[in-house]
Amino acid sequence: MPRKLLHWLTTTLALLSVCGSVTAAEDPLQAESLHIRNLQQVTKGFPRAGEGYFSPDGQSIVYQAFPIGYPFYQIYTQKLPGGDPMRLSPGRGRTTCAYFTPDSKRIMFASSHTDPAIEATERAGRDLAAQGGRRRYQWDFDPHMEIYTINPDGTDLKRLTNSPGYDAEGSYSSDGKHIVFTSSRDGDPDLYIMDADGSNVRQLTNQSGYDGGPFFSPDNKWVIFRSDRQKEHMLQLFAVSADGKTEVQLTNNLDQVNWCPYFHPSGKYLIWSGADYSQGPTAPAAKFHLFTLDLENADGKLKAGKVTQITYADAQDVLPVFSPDGKHLMWTSTRSVDKTSQLWIADWVRGEK
Repeated sequence: MPRKLLHWLTTTLALLSVCGSVTAAEDPLQAESLHIRNLQQVTKGFPRAGEGYFSPDGQSIVYQAFPIGYPFYQIYTQKLPGGDPMRLSPGRGRTTCAYFTPDSKRIMFASSHTDPAIEATERAGRDLAAQGGRRRYQWDFDPHMEIYTINPDGTDLKRLTNSPGYDAEGSYSSDGKHIVFTSSRDGDPDLYIMDADGSNVRQLTNQSGYDGGPFFSPDNKWVIFRSDRQKEHMLQLFAVSADGKTEVQLTNNLDQVNWCPYFHPSGKYLIWSGADYSQGPTAPAAKFHLFTLDLENADGKLKAGKVTQITYADAQDVLPVFSPDGKHLMWTSTRSVDKTSQLWIADWVRGEK
Protein backbone atom coordinates (compact mmCIF):
# COMPACT_ATOMS: atom_id res chain seq x y z
CA MET A 1 0.00 0.00 0.00
CA PRO A 2 1.21 3.53 -0.66
CA ARG A 3 2.79 5.46 2.15
CA LYS A 4 0.68 6.71 5.08
CA LEU A 5 -2.83 7.09 3.67
CA LEU A 6 -3.55 5.77 0.21
CA HIS A 7 -6.67 7.29 -1.29
CA TRP A 8 -8.23 7.84 -4.63
CA LEU A 9 -5.96 10.35 -6.30
CA THR A 10 -7.19 13.73 -7.32
CA THR A 11 -6.62 14.71 -10.93
CA THR A 12 -8.16 13.81 -14.26
CA LEU A 13 -6.06 11.58 -16.52
CA ALA A 14 -6.04 12.86 -20.10
CA LEU A 15 -7.68 10.44 -22.51
CA LEU A 16 -5.33 8.91 -25.03
CA SER A 17 -6.04 7.62 -28.51
CA VAL A 18 -5.83 3.88 -29.15
CA CYS A 19 -4.96 1.98 -32.28
CA GLY A 20 -7.73 1.93 -34.85
CA SER A 21 -10.47 4.35 -35.73
CA VAL A 22 -12.13 4.53 -32.30
CA THR A 23 -10.79 6.88 -29.65
CA ALA A 24 -11.54 6.81 -25.93
CA ALA A 25 -13.05 10.27 -26.13
CA GLU A 26 -15.59 8.98 -28.67
CA ASP A 27 -16.43 5.69 -26.96
CA PRO A 28 -14.44 4.70 -23.84
CA LEU A 29 -15.98 1.22 -23.50
CA GLN A 30 -15.37 0.36 -27.13
CA ALA A 31 -11.79 1.51 -26.73
CA GLU A 32 -11.46 -0.84 -23.74
CA SER A 33 -12.80 -3.73 -25.81
CA LEU A 34 -9.53 -3.75 -27.74
CA HIS A 35 -7.97 -5.24 -24.61
CA ILE A 36 -10.66 -6.57 -22.25
CA ARG A 37 -13.95 -8.28 -23.09
CA ASN A 38 -16.80 -10.10 -21.36
CA LEU A 39 -16.54 -8.06 -18.16
CA GLN A 40 -18.12 -9.65 -15.10
CA GLN A 41 -18.53 -8.24 -11.59
CA VAL A 42 -17.26 -10.87 -9.16
CA THR A 43 -17.93 -9.50 -5.66
CA LYS A 44 -21.25 -8.18 -4.38
CA GLY A 45 -22.85 -7.53 -1.03
CA PHE A 46 -19.79 -5.91 0.55
CA PRO A 47 -19.48 -2.18 1.22
CA ARG A 48 -16.10 -2.49 -0.50
CA ALA A 49 -14.03 -5.37 -1.84
CA GLY A 50 -10.81 -5.61 -3.84
CA GLU A 51 -7.16 -6.60 -4.19
CA GLY A 52 -7.99 -10.07 -5.47
CA TYR A 53 -5.57 -12.80 -6.57
CA PHE A 54 -6.17 -16.04 -8.46
CA SER A 55 -5.45 -19.51 -7.16
CA PRO A 56 -2.80 -21.38 -9.19
CA ASP A 57 -5.50 -23.33 -11.06
CA GLY A 58 -7.52 -20.18 -11.71
CA GLN A 59 -10.63 -21.70 -10.13
CA SER A 60 -10.71 -19.58 -6.96
CA ILE A 61 -9.78 -16.11 -5.79
CA VAL A 62 -8.72 -14.60 -2.50
CA TYR A 63 -9.36 -10.96 -1.68
CA GLN A 64 -10.03 -8.38 1.03
CA ALA A 65 -13.43 -6.88 1.79
CA PHE A 66 -15.21 -4.84 4.43
CA PRO A 67 -17.74 -6.99 6.29
CA ILE A 68 -21.02 -5.23 6.94
CA GLY A 69 -20.82 -3.68 10.40
CA TYR A 70 -17.04 -4.02 10.88
CA PRO A 71 -14.62 -1.12 10.17
CA PHE A 72 -11.63 -3.03 8.72
CA TYR A 73 -10.92 -5.29 5.77
CA GLN A 74 -11.06 -9.05 6.27
CA ILE A 75 -9.78 -11.79 3.95
CA TYR A 76 -12.18 -13.94 1.89
CA THR A 77 -11.87 -16.74 -0.60
CA GLN A 78 -14.41 -17.54 -3.30
CA LYS A 79 -14.87 -20.15 -6.04
CA LEU A 80 -15.21 -19.08 -9.66
CA PRO A 81 -17.65 -18.51 -11.18
CA GLY A 82 -20.39 -17.40 -8.82
CA GLY A 83 -19.18 -18.94 -5.56
CA ASP A 84 -20.05 -17.62 -2.13
CA PRO A 85 -17.40 -15.75 -0.13
CA MET A 86 -15.84 -17.50 2.87
CA ARG A 87 -13.93 -15.52 5.48
CA LEU A 88 -10.42 -16.79 6.19
CA SER A 89 -9.01 -14.16 8.54
CA PRO A 90 -9.73 -14.16 12.29
CA GLY A 91 -12.39 -11.45 11.98
CA ARG A 92 -10.72 -8.74 14.03
CA GLY A 93 -8.10 -6.12 13.24
CA ARG A 94 -6.89 -4.93 9.86
CA THR A 95 -5.95 -7.41 7.14
CA THR A 96 -4.50 -7.14 3.65
CA CYS A 97 -2.54 -8.71 0.81
CA ALA A 98 -3.66 -12.34 0.62
CA TYR A 99 -1.85 -14.66 -1.80
CA PHE A 100 -2.01 -18.38 -2.65
CA THR A 101 1.02 -20.62 -2.32
CA PRO A 102 1.98 -22.01 -5.75
CA ASP A 103 0.83 -25.50 -4.67
CA SER A 104 -2.56 -24.12 -3.51
CA LYS A 105 -2.17 -25.75 -0.08
CA ARG A 106 -1.94 -22.52 1.91
CA ILE A 107 -2.96 -18.86 1.69
CA MET A 108 -0.79 -16.05 3.02
CA PHE A 109 -2.12 -12.74 4.33
CA ALA A 110 -1.24 -9.98 6.78
CA SER A 111 -3.28 -9.25 9.90
CA SER A 112 -3.17 -7.05 12.99
CA HIS A 113 -5.55 -9.19 15.07
CA THR A 114 -2.90 -9.49 17.82
CA ASP A 115 -3.01 -5.72 18.42
CA PRO A 116 -2.96 -5.45 22.24
CA ALA A 117 -5.28 -2.43 22.04
CA ILE A 118 -7.62 -3.91 19.47
CA GLU A 119 -10.79 -2.75 21.23
CA ALA A 120 -9.62 0.87 21.06
CA THR A 121 -8.51 0.42 17.44
CA GLU A 122 -11.91 -0.98 16.48
CA ARG A 123 -13.70 1.78 18.35
CA ALA A 124 -11.71 4.42 16.48
CA GLY A 125 -12.54 2.69 13.20
CA ARG A 126 -16.24 2.63 14.00
CA ASP A 127 -16.16 6.29 15.02
CA LEU A 128 -14.57 7.20 11.69
CA ALA A 129 -17.21 5.23 9.80
CA ALA A 130 -20.00 6.91 11.79
CA GLN A 131 -18.59 10.30 10.79
CA GLY A 132 -18.73 9.35 7.13
CA GLY A 133 -15.14 8.17 6.88
CA ARG A 134 -13.69 5.56 4.53
CA ARG A 135 -15.42 7.02 1.53
CA ARG A 136 -12.09 6.71 -0.23
CA TYR A 137 -9.66 3.85 -0.36
CA GLN A 138 -7.03 4.40 2.29
CA TRP A 139 -4.41 2.48 4.20
CA ASP A 140 -2.54 2.78 7.48
CA PHE A 141 0.82 1.18 8.21
CA ASP A 142 -0.48 -0.65 11.26
CA PRO A 143 2.56 -1.48 13.45
CA HIS A 144 0.83 -4.68 14.63
CA MET A 145 0.51 -6.10 11.11
CA GLU A 146 2.23 -9.50 10.76
CA ILE A 147 2.25 -12.15 8.03
CA TYR A 148 0.41 -15.45 8.46
CA THR A 149 -0.52 -18.51 6.42
CA ILE A 150 -3.70 -20.56 6.69
CA ASN A 151 -5.34 -23.55 5.02
CA PRO A 152 -7.92 -22.69 2.34
CA ASP A 153 -10.64 -24.05 4.63
CA GLY A 154 -9.72 -21.52 7.33
CA THR A 155 -7.88 -23.89 9.66
CA ASP A 156 -4.32 -23.99 11.02
CA LEU A 157 -3.37 -20.32 11.18
CA LYS A 158 0.43 -19.95 11.42
CA ARG A 159 2.47 -16.81 12.01
CA LEU A 160 5.53 -16.19 9.81
CA THR A 161 6.81 -12.79 10.99
CA ASN A 162 7.29 -11.39 14.47
CA SER A 163 9.06 -8.06 14.37
CA PRO A 164 8.35 -4.50 15.50
CA GLY A 165 6.52 -2.47 12.88
CA TYR A 166 4.52 -3.25 9.77
CA ASP A 167 5.00 -6.60 7.95
CA ALA A 168 2.65 -7.11 4.98
CA GLU A 169 2.29 -7.02 1.19
CA GLY A 170 3.74 -10.49 0.73
CA SER A 171 3.80 -12.68 -2.40
CA TYR A 172 5.51 -15.96 -3.36
CA SER A 173 8.17 -16.86 -5.86
CA SER A 174 6.84 -19.20 -8.57
CA ASP A 175 8.59 -22.20 -6.99
CA GLY A 176 7.07 -21.42 -3.59
CA LYS A 177 10.45 -21.27 -1.86
CA HIS A 178 10.54 -17.56 -1.06
CA ILE A 179 8.30 -14.69 0.00
CA VAL A 180 8.97 -11.07 -0.86
CA PHE A 181 7.26 -8.57 1.41
CA THR A 182 7.27 -5.04 2.81
CA SER A 183 8.47 -4.31 6.34
CA SER A 184 9.12 -1.20 8.38
CA ARG A 185 11.40 -3.06 10.82
CA ASP A 186 14.31 -0.78 9.95
CA GLY A 187 12.30 2.42 10.40
CA ASP A 188 10.61 2.92 7.04
CA PRO A 189 8.96 0.49 4.59
CA ASP A 190 11.51 -1.47 2.56
CA LEU A 191 11.49 -4.78 0.72
CA TYR A 192 12.64 -8.06 2.27
CA ILE A 193 12.85 -11.67 1.15
CA MET A 194 12.43 -14.66 3.46
CA ASP A 195 12.12 -18.40 3.06
CA ALA A 196 8.56 -19.70 2.82
CA ASP A 197 8.63 -20.80 6.49
CA GLY A 198 9.56 -17.28 7.64
CA SER A 199 13.26 -17.99 8.19
CA ASN A 200 16.39 -16.51 6.62
CA VAL A 201 15.10 -12.93 6.28
CA ARG A 202 17.26 -10.59 4.22
CA GLN A 203 16.76 -6.98 3.19
CA LEU A 204 16.32 -6.31 -0.53
CA THR A 205 16.00 -2.50 -0.67
CA ASN A 206 17.13 0.22 1.70
CA GLN A 207 15.97 3.65 0.59
CA SER A 208 14.18 6.47 2.37
CA GLY A 209 10.46 6.57 1.67
CA TYR A 210 8.10 3.73 0.89
CA ASP A 211 9.07 0.62 -1.12
CA GLY A 212 6.16 -1.79 -1.40
CA GLY A 213 3.77 -3.97 -3.34
CA PRO A 214 6.48 -6.42 -4.50
CA PHE A 215 6.04 -9.36 -6.89
CA PHE A 216 8.55 -11.79 -8.35
CA SER A 217 8.95 -12.04 -12.10
CA PRO A 218 7.81 -15.40 -13.54
CA ASP A 219 11.45 -16.56 -13.73
CA ASN A 220 12.11 -15.31 -10.14
CA LYS A 221 15.05 -13.19 -11.27
CA TRP A 222 13.41 -9.82 -10.61
CA VAL A 223 11.06 -8.16 -8.15
CA ILE A 224 8.83 -5.31 -9.28
CA PHE A 225 7.57 -2.77 -6.77
CA ARG A 226 6.43 0.82 -6.27
CA SER A 227 8.29 3.53 -4.40
CA ASP A 228 7.90 7.18 -3.43
CA ARG A 229 11.62 7.61 -2.70
CA GLN A 230 11.87 10.54 -5.12
CA LYS A 231 8.89 12.47 -3.76
CA GLU A 232 6.48 11.53 -1.00
CA HIS A 233 3.28 9.89 -2.29
CA MET A 234 4.40 10.19 -5.93
CA LEU A 235 4.83 6.48 -6.52
CA GLN A 236 6.99 5.24 -9.39
CA LEU A 237 7.66 1.71 -10.62
CA PHE A 238 10.99 -0.03 -10.03
CA ALA A 239 12.53 -3.47 -10.45
CA VAL A 240 15.30 -4.99 -8.37
CA SER A 241 17.15 -8.23 -9.02
CA ALA A 242 16.33 -11.00 -6.55
CA ASP A 243 19.87 -10.81 -5.19
CA GLY A 244 19.45 -7.08 -4.56
CA LYS A 245 22.50 -6.14 -6.64
CA THR A 246 20.80 -4.45 -9.60
CA GLU A 247 17.96 -1.93 -9.51
CA VAL A 248 16.13 -0.35 -12.46
CA GLN A 249 13.61 2.51 -12.49
CA LEU A 250 10.76 1.77 -14.91
CA THR A 251 8.73 4.99 -14.67
CA ASN A 252 9.96 8.49 -13.92
CA ASN A 253 7.18 11.05 -14.04
CA LEU A 254 6.55 12.81 -10.76
CA ASP A 255 3.37 14.34 -12.17
CA GLN A 256 1.85 10.86 -12.30
CA VAL A 257 1.38 8.28 -9.59
CA ASN A 258 2.15 4.73 -10.77
CA TRP A 259 1.45 1.80 -8.50
CA CYS A 260 0.29 -1.84 -8.13
CA PRO A 261 2.46 -3.35 -10.92
CA TYR A 262 1.93 -7.03 -11.76
CA PHE A 263 3.70 -9.27 -14.28
CA HIS A 264 1.93 -11.05 -17.11
CA PRO A 265 2.80 -14.78 -16.88
CA SER A 266 4.81 -14.45 -20.09
CA GLY A 267 7.15 -12.02 -18.33
CA LYS A 268 7.10 -9.83 -21.44
CA TYR A 269 5.10 -6.99 -19.91
CA LEU A 270 3.48 -5.79 -16.73
CA ILE A 271 0.23 -4.06 -15.93
CA TRP A 272 -0.32 -1.28 -13.41
CA SER A 273 -2.63 1.58 -12.42
CA GLY A 274 -1.73 5.22 -12.91
CA ALA A 275 -3.21 8.69 -12.56
CA ASP A 276 -2.13 12.18 -13.52
CA TYR A 277 -1.27 14.12 -10.37
CA SER A 278 0.04 17.29 -11.97
CA GLN A 279 -2.78 19.47 -10.61
CA GLY A 280 -1.92 18.66 -7.01
CA PRO A 281 -3.58 16.68 -4.21
CA THR A 282 -6.68 18.88 -3.91
CA ALA A 283 -7.81 18.83 -7.54
CA PRO A 284 -11.14 17.03 -8.09
CA ALA A 285 -12.19 14.00 -10.10
CA ALA A 286 -9.01 11.93 -10.23
CA LYS A 287 -9.29 8.77 -12.28
CA PHE A 288 -7.02 5.76 -12.10
CA HIS A 289 -6.73 3.77 -15.31
CA LEU A 290 -4.85 0.58 -16.18
CA PHE A 291 -1.78 0.54 -18.40
CA THR A 292 0.64 -2.07 -19.69
CA LEU A 293 4.40 -1.62 -20.02
CA ASP A 294 6.41 -3.78 -22.40
CA LEU A 295 9.66 -5.06 -20.93
CA GLU A 296 12.98 -5.72 -22.59
CA ASN A 297 15.99 -7.52 -21.15
CA ALA A 298 19.15 -5.82 -22.28
CA ASP A 299 22.58 -6.64 -20.84
CA GLY A 300 21.04 -8.34 -17.83
CA LYS A 301 18.75 -5.41 -16.98
CA LEU A 302 15.05 -4.88 -17.42
CA LYS A 303 14.23 -1.94 -19.66
CA ALA A 304 10.91 -0.15 -19.97
CA GLY A 305 9.31 -0.24 -23.42
CA LYS A 306 5.96 0.69 -24.96
CA VAL A 307 3.13 1.93 -22.73
CA THR A 308 -0.47 1.10 -23.66
CA GLN A 309 -3.57 2.42 -21.91
CA ILE A 310 -6.08 -0.37 -21.19
CA THR A 311 -9.08 1.15 -19.38
CA TYR A 312 -10.91 4.40 -20.03
CA ALA A 313 -14.19 4.08 -18.13
CA ASP A 314 -15.46 6.82 -15.84
CA ALA A 315 -14.38 4.79 -12.83
CA GLN A 316 -11.41 4.04 -10.63
CA ASP A 317 -9.56 0.99 -12.00
CA VAL A 318 -6.75 -0.30 -9.75
CA LEU A 319 -4.91 -3.38 -8.46
CA PRO A 320 -4.89 -5.45 -11.69
CA VAL A 321 -3.68 -9.07 -11.76
CA PHE A 322 -3.56 -11.77 -14.42
CA SER A 323 -4.84 -15.32 -14.15
CA PRO A 324 -2.07 -17.93 -14.10
CA ASP A 325 -2.72 -18.81 -17.76
CA GLY A 326 -2.67 -15.13 -18.74
CA LYS A 327 -6.13 -15.31 -20.32
CA HIS A 328 -8.04 -13.26 -17.78
CA LEU A 329 -7.57 -9.95 -15.98
CA MET A 330 -8.99 -9.21 -12.53
CA TRP A 331 -8.96 -5.77 -10.96
CA THR A 332 -10.71 -3.52 -8.45
CA SER A 333 -13.11 -1.00 -9.95
CA THR A 334 -15.85 1.46 -9.05
CA ARG A 335 -17.69 0.78 -12.32
CA SER A 336 -20.46 -1.12 -10.52
CA VAL A 337 -23.98 0.35 -10.51
CA ASP A 338 -23.67 1.52 -6.89
CA LYS A 339 -20.16 2.92 -7.55
CA THR A 340 -18.62 0.88 -4.73
CA SER A 341 -15.21 -0.72 -5.18
CA GLN A 342 -15.67 -4.34 -6.24
CA LEU A 343 -13.70 -7.03 -8.09
CA TRP A 344 -14.17 -7.48 -11.82
CA ILE A 345 -12.87 -10.15 -14.21
CA ALA A 346 -12.57 -9.91 -18.00
CA ASP A 347 -11.11 -11.87 -20.85
CA TRP A 348 -7.65 -10.52 -21.66
CA VAL A 349 -7.17 -9.99 -25.41
CA ARG A 350 -4.70 -7.07 -25.48
CA GLY A 351 -5.31 -5.76 -28.96
CA GLU A 352 -6.01 -9.10 -30.64
CA LYS A 353 -8.69 -9.18 -33.33
